[in-house]
Amino acid sequence: MGKVDTSLLALETPAILLDQGRLQANIQLIQDIANTHGVSVRPHIKTHKCLELVRQQIDAGAVGITSSKVDEALTFINNGIRSVTVAYPLVVDSKLDRLIAAAQSHDVDLRLIVDSAAGVNAIAQAAGRHEKQISIFVKIDVGLHRCGLTEDDPGLLELVRQIIREPALKFTGLLSHAGHVYGAKDGEAAQKIAQEELEILTRVRKKLESNGIEVSEVSIGSTPTVLASDSYDGITEIRPGNYIFMDRTPLRLELIELDQIAFSVLATVVSQNSDYFIIDTGSKTLSSDQGAHGMPGMEGFGLAYPADRFEDKNYEMIVAKLSEEHGFVAREDFDLAIGSKIRLIPNHSCVVANLLDTYTVVKDEQIAEQWDIVARGQIR
Repeated sequence: MGKVDTSLLALETPAILLDQGRLQANIQLIQDIANTHGVSVRPHIKTHKCLELVRQQIDAGAVGITSSKVDEALTFINNGIRSVTVAYPLVVDSKLDRLIAAAQSHDVDLRLIVDSAAGVNAIAQAAGRHEKQISIFVKIDVGLHRCGLTEDDPGLLELVRQIIREPALKFTGLLSHAGHVYGAKDGEAAQKIAQEELEILTRVRKKLESNGIEVSEVSIGSTPTVLASDSYDGITEIRPGNYIFMDRTPLRLELIELDQIAFSVLATVVSQNSDYFIIDTGSKTLSSDQGAHGMPGMEGFGLAYPADRFEDKNYEMIVAKLSEEHGFVAREDFDLAIGSKIRLIPNHSCVVANLLDTYTVVKDEQIAEQWDIVARGQIR
């Protein structure tokens, strides 16, 4: 990457660095895929939790956002976002009340998911209390086996009919997340998972339509499946999140190149021994996450480079171990002085983003600005 600006090297660490040019390229990459296939983009903002990044995504053409948790969604509702999907099964009255009250107050198109009769009842009652009609998606389990109904669940048809019977609810369609793609061995396996997801949703949609039920929308989401997929027939919306940053997951699957990763962490060498450079960036920054949903073949907790040799394969190292405040970077055949800077590419950028307060935005290797991670820690 060439010489790093001294103001970057003067940053106190740990610090998250965002490459502005790569961010914009990644946003446009997914928007171009969507435009080509005639689908909408509704990015999952649990990845970045940042207003400035949401605005860039919407400016590029995103129709709204996807969120995981209520308080996370409220951060964006209270800052002007007017179409929000909370892609998490909500069943607690207090959470539903504050979410729906805010959506009513701000005239937000609120979209929720269900996979149980209890969920339908809870949302219907809360929507009735606030006199707000809510769009409802039924979550379909396409292989992750976390939340959702399988396509052959005997209660699927009745659950949809229950939604339709509720005057405060509007059955809108089907939603899935093929999160098991993170455990795929390569891009070909990721493409197969994407195809299976499409086939399952197509069968469910046809089953509902054959019973006289209109399915207006079919929403899918995950960065690897969007990058790997070659067909979107019958899909109306994609909800990738990680794509804005990228990390070692799509890199391991060979779906992206190293120079598409916009997210890195700056650290300082604070000690060293014969085996490791010890850095000031441990599990409280990088997390001990070695990848979502059992990713195979991921060595260590991140890739590491001397800051002035960032992404130079000849200087690539592995973050081999973590304690809470320390990282252990396995030494190669070169030395680094104590006090020097190391730049890291983490395994999972979404987790790291939730652990720090700010992003330092870098343009042409110089600090351009800083953005607050306004929804970090909003996990209720």
